[in-house]
Amino acid sequence: MTQPDTEAPLDALRVGDLPLPEHREGWTTVQVQAASLNHHDVWSLRGVGISTARLPLILGCDAAGVDDSGREVLVYPVIDDGATRSVLSERYHGAFAEYVSVPRENLVAIPEGMTISEAACMPTAWLTAYKMLFTRAQIEAGDLVLVQGASGGLSTALVMLASAAGARVWVTGRSAAARAFAVAVGAVATFETGARLPERVDHVMDSVGAVTWNHSLKSLKAGGTMVVPGATSGYEATINIALIFAKQLSILGTSMGSLSELTALLQFCVEHDLHPPIGQSFPLSDAVEAFRALQDGPTSGKILLIPSA
Repeated sequence: MTQPDTEAPLDALRVGDLPLPEHREGWTTVQVQAASLNHHDVWSLRGVGISTARLPLILGCDAAGVDDSGREVLVYPVIDDGATRSVLSERYHGAFAEYVSVPRENLVAIPEGMTISEAACMPTAWLTAYKMLFTRAQIEAGDLVLVQGASGGLSTALVMLASAAGARVWVTGRSAAARAFAVAVGAVATFETGARLPERVDHVMDSVGAVTWNHSLKSLKAGGTMVVPGATSGYEATINIALIFAKQLSILGTSMGSLSELTALLQFCVEHDLHPPIGQSFPLSDAVEAFRALQDGPTSGKILLIPSA
């Protein structure tokens, strides 16, 4: 990316050549074979979390490929140097390249039964979903879980993971196609955004934000839990505070999981034969089109960039 653009973020995107990553002590280089897009990348193009002093900067948090010993690996994208903790492309060149440099300790072997393309979907959306469900909400088999927003990478992961754990999953979505996709990946019922539900739920997973917050609070049973990893529709919400204390609700913020949670996620996916749906794949040279597909939102499942395509 070049200079960020808050109004037209894709205008900040450029495809070109930069030198190979410089060697850092304790770091290694991965030949990227697949990288997945996240909404975090669009926010970066708007300038959120990015220092202009570091530009131009290669974007991308999630990558899988081959390390310097020939091992198939995926990259855990949280960089912690002891003083600062951030995701890869906020301070260093990211994954949308032929090669990416990361701390050696951030590499995780891809388990047998999982492809490189599937592994590239795991570190942000799927890891965030895993932490939301199992670390923060601590869902159990038989729980009723509402996922706000259908068909995106995070919501798809939430549906598939929760269903595999034995929960009943409901999903809201704006379009019939998105709701149908949610059913195809494991939801037992879907509803239009904001619709009155047949019964209240144990947990709500809400990454939508301002548009759905009040609906989420109203949809919870007394003592229920709402987990919030972000707000794609905006951060400013007007809510009925009485709902929180009268129903003794818990609202839990969350962010990307730990390295140990990533390892647990991979094992969970293998044990339950879960494979993240991949909506579209683009060659690295078509990165602008890939970002446009992410921003416009019609794609069901993750969007990949393939450097060798």
